Amino acid sequence: MLKWVQRQSFRCPPRSRDSDRAIIEGSDPRVATCRGKLQNRRSKLNQEINKELRLRAGAENLFKATTNKKLKETVAVELSFVNSNLQLLKEQLAELNSSVELYQSDSTNAVMPMIPLGLKETKEIDFRDPFKDFILEHYSEDSDAYEDAIADFMDTRQAMRTPLRDTTGIGLLFRYYNQLYYVERRFFPPDRSLGIYFEWFDSLTGVPSCQRTVAFEKACVLFNMGAIYTQIGAKQDRSTAKGLDAAVDNFLRAAGTFRYIHENFTNAPSMDLGPEILEMLVQLMLAQARECLLEKLQLQSEENRTIDICLDLAQEAAELAECYGHVHDLISHEAVHDYVPYSWISLTQVKREFYTGQAHCHAATGILHPESSHMSPTTKEVLQFLHTQSDSTQLEINTPQEEHERRTLGRAHLREALVLQEECQRQHRMCRELRGKHALAAVLRNAHKRALHAYTATETEDDFSDMLDPPGIQPSTKFQLSLTAPDFAQYRVTDLFRSLGPIAIFSAKRHWSAPRVVQLRRNRPDEGFGFSVRGDAPVVVAVVEPGSLSEFGGVKEGDFVVAIGEKDVKWASHEEAVALIKSAGDSLVLKLVTPMDRNFLKSGKSGKGSVSTRSSSGSSSCMSSPAGSVTQHNGSKAGLLVSGAKLNWNPFKRNHSTSREGKDFLENVILR
Repeated sequence: MLKWVQRQSFRCPPRSRDSDRAIIEGSDPRVATCRGKLQNRRSKLNQEINKELRLRAGAENLFKATTNKKLKETVAVELSFVNSNLQLLKEQLAELNSSVELYQSDSTNAVMPMIPLGLKETKEIDFRDPFKDFILEHYSEDSDAYEDAIADFMDTRQAMRTPLRDTTGIGLLFRYYNQLYYVERRFFPPDRSLGIYFEWFDSLTGVPSCQRTVAFEKACVLFNMGAIYTQIGAKQDRSTAKGLDAAVDNFLRAAGTFRYIHENFTNAPSMDLGPEILEMLVQLMLAQARECLLEKLQLQSEENRTIDICLDLAQEAAELAECYGHVHDLISHEAVHDYVPYSWISLTQVKREFYTGQAHCHAATGILHPESSHMSPTTKEVLQFLHTQSDSTQLEINTPQEEHERRTLGRAHLREALVLQEECQRQHRMCRELRGKHALAAVLRNAHKRALHAYTATETEDDFSDMLDPPGIQPSTKFQLSLTAPDFAQYRVTDLFRSLGPIAIFSAKRHWSAPRVVQLRRNRPDEGFGFSVRGDAPVVVAVVEPGSLSEFGGVKEGDFVVAIGEKDVKWASHEEAVALIKSAGDSLVLKLVTPMDRNFLKSGKSGKGSVSTRSSSGSSSCMSSPAGSVTQHNGSKAGLLVSGAKLNWNPFKRNHSTSREGKDFLENVILR
């Protein structure tokens, strides 16, 4: 049965390792940063929400079960209180999730805030008893020898609950994820449960989800990787080109991680792992990466902004506005809208209007540029395809030819930019959470001032053409974004339970008999033990001679040799195993297991027509000899073994040979 206990009770007896190793790289739960406090508050809210959900479930069951009218009225009142409390708690959690300023850059410059994700919380799990029981039952090994390995795995899981918000924290999550690859195959068979449940809280709603599958644990760890990438990206100093490059890289890594979850994990019980939410997060991260690229282009061209650059900025801003429009459509979907903070919906809408206004502003700057009367043919071609064709556009000037047309079109774009910037400020004021984001308010205010200044600078006299709407800006981009999928090979780990044997053979889904010890003794040095082996890690009994010591000792074709003498050979190569057999002398002690899976009950076959005899050591690699060739045994006239012939071997029935006297032969065999 699974136990939830405090951390100090998890510690194994004192182990012979340095105390410095107790602190795992990438995690430091003792550091009380503002982000750590935010996670603690989110964790407490998750627990409160879980409590209210249990109360509501109990009240609903009582309401359905009772027939007492008065009791039903009382339960209905209690249900209303529980639902009210639950709604308040979810609003508090949404407010925490919208606390984007905690993850923003420490720069004092006014920059557009990004949307980072909070981490999923999980409870602590004690793996010791289930793992030790499974090792003893399934692998038939001393489970006490694996206490250190189990404790190391538990320490790693405990550390990954509080990862640092940097590359070391990402590395910690990757190492734990890669270790899950081995743990899943070692301890989680497909046909039974160990009683281990992985419980994680939804990062957006705080609702707990619980499953027995390791796939759920993997998906949640990957989600936290993506969340940390978003926090690292939002934390970059976007006033420098280096910071913008780092932000783009982290947002693309986050998008690649969420896409990987979407493509490889299905039917997740948690809403934040649902396909609609994940697709929205992928598009949101791509939009934020594109936003950083636009900011970098603006930063690099700030001192010398030519007409071509202004038109490029206009189309890039229009492309970004279209991306945020797509994100807003996804986030407004019925399956997503009720599960994300309202501030996210408002911020994506604000950004869509803001960058549409920026596109008109950049287009006006290029059209009204002092050198616009001497455009190059390339610039004229770009300007020709700058605007979209729309029936609702009242101003029919797409490619201005004269100064009056350029001024009219430029002022129309500036007026549209002013209208859109005012709409941004209105939407900003309507959202209670966004009203407190001072950096966002400063960005919107500065953009409105710049557009207003440019508009008034071109004003000469009243003209009714100023009331006409300009054509839209054609979205276009020169940046091709490529998602960065998780690179699991970058963080290689060692299987903590490697001594159980090669994972392809000794795994939870494979079955084999209990280990048995066979001791073979031969009377004459020139007499073989009567079996040959093939393969490595572990070596497999390829052939057992009829009537030999091995057959009467219980050695079976297809057995895995897991130990020779006192030495464990599950990882031994073929040459090492043969050398140990040769060095055993006249007495050979083998520990064998018989695979119960059909795939491993098939005997290995050599090349067609190859023939081999017993070697003096009784072992052979079963390599094919030339067709028709015969390898003679030194001083022995033993019968030949034809590898290509079908062997009538039944693992549950022993065929006794009459080639030797049974009484004399069994004296040389010791069964354990």
